[in-house]
Order: sequence, then structure tokens, then C-alpha cells
Amino acid sequence: MRYQHEGFARAADGTRIFHGESGSGPPLLLLDGIGCDGWAWNHIQPHLAERCRVVHLHYRGHGRSGAPVDPNAISIETLADDGLRVMDAAAVERAALVAHSMGTQVALEVLRSAPERVEALVLICGSYGRITHTFHGNDWLHRTLPALIEQVRKHEALARALWGRLPPQLAYRIAGWIGEIDGGSVRADDFRQYVEHLSDISLDLYLRLLKEAGEHSAEELLASIRQPTLVIAAERDTFTPRDVVRELAERIPAADYMELAGASHAAPAERAGEINARIDRFLAALGYG
Repeated sequence: MRYQHEGFARAADGTRIFHGESGSGPPLLLLDGIGCDGWAWNHIQPHLAERCRVVHLHYRGHGRSGAPVDPNAISIETLADDGLRVMDAAAVERAALVAHSMGTQVALEVLRSAPERVEALVLICGSYGRITHTFHGNDWLHRTLPALIEQVRKHEALARALWGRLPPQLAYRIAGWIGEIDGGSVRADDFRQYVEHLSDISLDLYLRLLKEAGEHSAEELLASIRQPTLVIAAERDTFTPRDVVRELAERIPAADYMELAGASHAAPAERAGEINARIDRFLAALGYG
């Protein structure tokens, strides 16, 4: 992803948090899913930058941000505080938050911590929490994740070697074959960016952050949300099933809901045109941008 301006914010524990900016106008903050540093926004960020000032951060341990200075500081609440510090560093007082996947949980924690700084929410293929309990429609991941983390730590060198071994092109084909992405809609170059970045992340950090996201919940916050909210689900999403996303929308007062027929969890890359058009209408109704 290309930026017009780049910078770093300093997190509470001293970790350097990268952020890039594009466009001008009312500010938007982009929040990724776990293991991502912008691939999902490749065809959305340039469109949003035509009408808004788009600020995109890399989570700690992701992309160009530093590894956590405090290795235990990887909670959803920590990521939300990093986001607020990026807003401070970029001199953004108030912004609309546009989030994908786990970024939805981060956005909700930003809202919980500083509601006066959130103009609106756009939540794509995300949940209010406990994502490992609903992955593929069951709690298998929640039950097996602690043992997986233990084995990774026990066999760190082997796990690290295997983690970065799968060629991106093969990963792309496998994901299409098993239906995790729409192979006819996701561009191979976009997916390659995701796989290559994923292999650069510490596997232990990735799994522990996944565990944190599985234990985090902002459920009690939803009924009190007064910011305009757009929730977007994907019909074939197995990571965050559409029923989970629909429930999120139903629990937020007056939230708008959109469901993308045939789309997967990679909907921002698969269906960027439809998502851009819907966000445009949503922001225009607010007089934003």
C-alpha cells in the first residue's frame, strides 16, 4: 500500500507503531484483521482517499511496526490504545473507524475508551468478540489453541521454519479449493501479499493475539453505541460466520446492515467495488467526506 505521508507513534510500552496517510478531508482510521498489514484495503483505501484523509496503522509486531517492547502487551485493549496514540501522532481529534475482521474488536475498544473521538463505525466481517468460539461455526479453535501455543513454544525453531515455508501461490490455490476465499474474485497478487506478510510475523505472537481476541468481548457495549454504524457481512464467511455478524448489527441501535452474497472473509479484496459504493452512501448520509 502506498502512502503520501508516513510516521511512527510511541505506544505506552515504548513500541514504535507505524502509520501511513493518504488523501485529505475528514479523517478515517483503517483497522486490519489479525496477521494483516493492509492487503485487505488495497482496492478500498485509494477510493476512500479520494474524499477522506485515510490513516492506516500497522499493529505491533505487524508490518513496519516494532515487536512489542512488553511481549505480554498484545491484548485488544492494547491495540486500541495504540490506535488512539496513532490518532494523536497524526493530529486526528475525531475519526470514522473502518475495520475488517479482528479490527472490529479493536474499533469497539477504541469506542469504549474514547467515544468522543469516534465519528462513525464501518465494521466488515467482524464480531464483538470471542472469535475463536465461532470460527467455522464451533468452538474447536478455542479448545485447541492453548495446546497449539504450548507446542509452538516447545518446538519454536521447527514451528518458525514451517510457518514461512508454504509458497504463496500454492496457499492461494488451496484457499480457493477449500472455499476459504473466492478464488475467482481475489487477485493472486493481493493474496500473496497476505501470505508473505503472515510468514514474517512471529508465530507465537500471532497465536497469542488470536487467543486474546478469542477471550475478548465488547458485548456489553453494543446497546449503548450511538455513533452511526454500518455492518457488512459475507455470505460464505467461515472465519466470522454471517450469523455472528448479523447479530452484531442487530445489537447496535439503528445499525445499517449489508450482506454480500457469495463473498468470503476476504470480502474487502473480493468485492471492493460494492463495499466502496456502500461506504460512500453511508458517509454521504452523514455529510462526511
